Amino acid sequence: MVINMAGRGEVGQRRDLRSRWAAIGRLAPLLLAAALAGCNEAETPERPPSPVAYVTVEPQPFSRTIALTGEIAARHSATYAFKTSGRVTDVAVDVGSKVEAGDVLARLDPVEQEADVAAAEASVASAKAQATQAQAAFDRQKNLLDSGYTTRSNFENAEEALSSATSAVDMAEAELGTARENLDDTVLCADASGVITSRSVDPGQVVSAAQTAFGFAEDGPRDAIFDIQEQLLLQSDKPPEIAIHLLADPKVQTRGTVREISPLIDTRTGTVEVKVGLQDTPPEMTLGAAVVGSDTGISVENAIVIPWAALMTSEGEPAVWVVDGKTGAARLTPIKIGSYQSDIILVDSGLSEGDRVVTAGSQLVRPGQVLDLVEPDEPIGIVGGGKDGA
Repeated sequence: MVINMAGRGEVGQRRDLRSRWAAIGRLAPLLLAAALAGCNEAETPERPPSPVAYVTVEPQPFSRTIALTGEIAARHSATYAFKTSGRVTDVAVDVGSKVEAGDVLARLDPVEQEADVAAAEASVASAKAQATQAQAAFDRQKNLLDSGYTTRSNFENAEEALSSATSAVDMAEAELGTARENLDDTVLCADASGVITSRSVDPGQVVSAAQTAFGFAEDGPRDAIFDIQEQLLLQSDKPPEIAIHLLADPKVQTRGTVREISPLIDTRTGTVEVKVGLQDTPPEMTLGAAVVGSDTGISVENAIVIPWAALMTSEGEPAVWVVDGKTGAARLTPIKIGSYQSDIILVDSGLSEGDRVVTAGSQLVRPGQVLDLVEPDEPIGIVGGGKDGA
């Protein structure tokens, strides 16, 4: 009996031990959570305001000046080519040569054309001899017919032969004229004063009729040619005048007006060719000289201007972060843009004088976030780390 009672006591002790461990297991997660919560409350510091740069909206006078680089070109240009084919024997000018009307530019070997002229002259002489004989026969038949010693049929045959001989003379003379023109065409001459801009023939080269031999820029009015982005043409009206100066020497200046706008867009560059007619062409503005054309387009007395870095989007529309004057919290404000410039944006509406607009650091701002405003010329630290970036 004693041994049996001892066995039952050991079983009860084991049951009590298991109950205690189960209770401890249920309390352990609660104790661990309380401990972690206490650690977080003690170790996590309050996040400081995010440092961002800003600008204060101040209406100011604004004018947009567009400056583009172009080159001087002749208003009237042409190409010269031989009217007949042959081998080039002489080239008298080169690129940049100044020529006057009648100056010889190049020559072809005239042997073939001279032979054609000689043959045509012989044909004319033969036709004239036959015409002389036909005229004598006609006169004789006419006299005989008047005296009654010939028939009407013989007279008409003589008249027909004379007509054919006369036509042959006219044809031979026309062929002679063509041969002489071909001989003259072996010499290529300038028909106006100007400058040779290109050359594509050399002595010994065989050329065909109408093959381009020289490029030519005629003396007279000059144009400044610019390649302008299509957006600029759509955004601005045609200016009344454009100021133009030499790129190498800005003191050399003139003015011009838009004379021609190409209807085609260059598919490679997306630009449109615009020709500006110069009012006066200084001697220093030679053909091909690089020039700068400038025009003051948009002019606003009280414009609101912000930097590009401030631009954000709200539901697909342009917006900026505006800092509330009382709470310092950020508010995403939609704006209407008047125009885009190279480094600034012209705002039509949405901002008022005195508004503080976030610039650098705006990409990391959240709605309602309290911000630490930094002057534009001060460095900005890491967001959440203070001004010094610690």
